[in-house]
Amino acid sequence: MRRVLVVGATGQVGRELTRARWPETLRPVQLDRMGLDVTDPERVRRVIAEQAPAVVVNATAYTAVDKAESDAETAFAVNRDGPRALAEACAEAGAALIHISTDYVFDGSKDGAWVESDPVKPLGVYGASKAAGEDAVRAALPEAHVILRTAWVYSAFGGNFVKTMLRVGAERDTLRVVADQHGCPTAAGDIARTIVALADGIAGGRRDGFGTFHYAGAGPTTWHAFACAIFELAARHGHKVPQVDAITTAEYPTPTARPANSVLDCTAIERTWGIAPRPWRDALAEVIDELLGKEGTAA
Repeated sequence: MRRVLVVGATGQVGRELTRARWPETLRPVQLDRMGLDVTDPERVRRVIAEQAPAVVVNATAYTAVDKAESDAETAFAVNRDGPRALAEACAEAGAALIHISTDYVFDGSKDGAWVESDPVKPLGVYGASKAAGEDAVRAALPEAHVILRTAWVYSAFGGNFVKTMLRVGAERDTLRVVADQHGCPTAAGDIARTIVALADGIAGGRRDGFGTFHYAGAGPTTWHAFACAIFELAARHGHKVPQVDAITTAEYPTPTARPANSVLDCTAIERTWGIAPRPWRDALAEVIDELLGKEGTAA
């Protein structure tokens, strides 16, 4: 039985990995920040050497996009230096690394979906720190990594757009949601299942699937349309449905700019690994059902 070390077990993807269905040939070992702080390189090296995993999954990240603008040191420590420490320790231990990245490495200016080879051009500190983390992984572990870029992540756990909409929608009669930013909502559970499949292949000896890949829910949408879909599905549970007005990005200023186009082309991961993202609405329905259940109130 091969070990898979999951770092960042309390985040959205980490939580989904703890309840994912793993093959009998793999033994997942989940560590939260108390178990392994990725900003401590010596601790990282020691833990990975002791655990001797076949694969390490980095599901930890500094994700406070706006806060990062005034807290760049921490953002880069977690999103750049942490992945570097993990990759270096994996290189010493002979392990592979699956590292989660983001659509924020792109500036959103492309007309069409982003492919893996498109040049990165982050708009803010968060995106820059994640792009630097990708580079650190490639440099330290060039032949044994998968960088998995995803976007608009949500789940029944933690803080995310879906839970925010349900909470605010229960309190207000009218919401204003940006309608000129485009992307692909992605359920953390789907990301977790993708990671399990990748880890299974890598631990089983596959070496032809390393590199950078995109994985996001199938089908582009906007934040406004995403919000409308949330309330449409929540209405089945008796949840209040507010009016959702479409606004522009200019009408909702934030400390850091968001990519206007975050749509990710996922052809490569399907071609290489046989993993095809499912429609985001299907995944959203499952998360809404989990959140609201029979009571009709968010967990």
